[in-house]
Amino acid sequence: MRTQASMLHIDLDAFFASVEQRDKPSLRGKPVVVGGTGGRGVVAAASYEARAFGVRSAMSTREARAKCPHAAYLSGRFHAYRATSAKIMAVLRETSPLVEPLSIDEAFVDLTASALTSYDVPEVTAFAERLRQRVHEVSGGLTASVGLGTSKFIAKVASDLDKPDGLVVVPPGTEQDLLRPMGVTVIPGVGPATAERLRRAGVHTVAELERVSEEELVRLVGKAHGASLWRLARAIDDRSVEPARETKSVSEEGTYEDDLTDKRLMDGLLTRQAANVAARLRKDGMSGRTVSIKVRLHDFTTLSRSSTLGSPTDSAQVVGRVARSLLADLDVSGGVRLLGVGVSGLADWVQDDLFGPDPEEEDPEPVPEVPTARHRTWPPGLDVIHDDLGAGWVWGSGKDVVTVRFETAETGPGPVRSFKVDDPALARFVPEQE
Repeated sequence: MRTQASMLHIDLDAFFASVEQRDKPSLRGKPVVVGGTGGRGVVAAASYEARAFGVRSAMSTREARAKCPHAAYLSGRFHAYRATSAKIMAVLRETSPLVEPLSIDEAFVDLTASALTSYDVPEVTAFAERLRQRVHEVSGGLTASVGLGTSKFIAKVASDLDKPDGLVVVPPGTEQDLLRPMGVTVIPGVGPATAERLRRAGVHTVAELERVSEEELVRLVGKAHGASLWRLARAIDDRSVEPARETKSVSEEGTYEDDLTDKRLMDGLLTRQAANVAARLRKDGMSGRTVSIKVRLHDFTTLSRSSTLGSPTDSAQVVGRVARSLLADLDVSGGVRLLGVGVSGLADWVQDDLFGPDPEEEDPEPVPEVPTARHRTWPPGLDVIHDDLGAGWVWGSGKDVVTVRFETAETGPGPVRSFKVDDPALARFVPEQE
């Protein structure tokens, strides 16, 4: 265990929504919701203005619209999020080579490998403030909440205490004083099921959890989980920063506006997804042994099936063939809302002789476009370019008309114009990295 507050956790505030507000001046200070915009969509991120109306991530878009009908509902621009994240992660790695990204918008940083020579609370506080300012600059004005403590657990708890745009340092020796009044859900791994088991045992806070023996916790929630809870309730966490986080799997899935009932269409969609997954594997010089599919039925039942090959493959034909065979074993006659293909058990080699394309296998028939929550011709929020009016973004579309607001992060709020969806002067903006 560390004796100094040298572990830092940084979390970009409402990251996806904040990037949209940065790049769309007319949305600054207004409710913005990013995610699936259709009836079955799910909120990926909500600005703090939208959160004031009760909108939260993982909420259905339908519920979010009921709570905040006047928000801007955008489908998301992952090229912008990735580019911004890359700049921020580069700043963190300039600070310390020991950076562990947890996702596109948060990371741990071990400051023992930084230029800091003292870890007194005033010194680490000033250091973290300079880091937050640097992140603000390189990201074009985004804010981040930062926590510092003697462990990953404490740093993560601290970063949540003063959101948004906050900085909290937990002085060494005060960790348990901080944790004891908090609910048990502050501890990683305590979800609704575990919290309910603890509640039935009369445990609601970390202070009450601390009074439960390790043996009793093991009886309540299992050996591994019980031992972990016992340690974390006492702020015992010696996990180190892991700079290289290994990719466990590669997958792709689609959620569809209308239930799929045509089996040939489902096979075609799986074939297309398998080709995309295989292309990503080859791009990264990887292959995998286990092919899996994910199927959500019309009644929201979610099924998963997998098959493990004798050797790794990166072949689209092999992945597609296995995925279709897995689907053939399922009863999907009632309709399918979601389909997905994944490859896991990754390796950095492939045995081509066994798993190369079958020369006798014909190319699959073309698959018709199927509207999904993340794929439409002119999704709201999409970056576009007009021959005469320049850069803008899709405000909305329907009935063969697309409405565009012409503005960028640098221009300030701009005018709104409408066009026919097939107007030759209007095109999607394609970033260089894509």
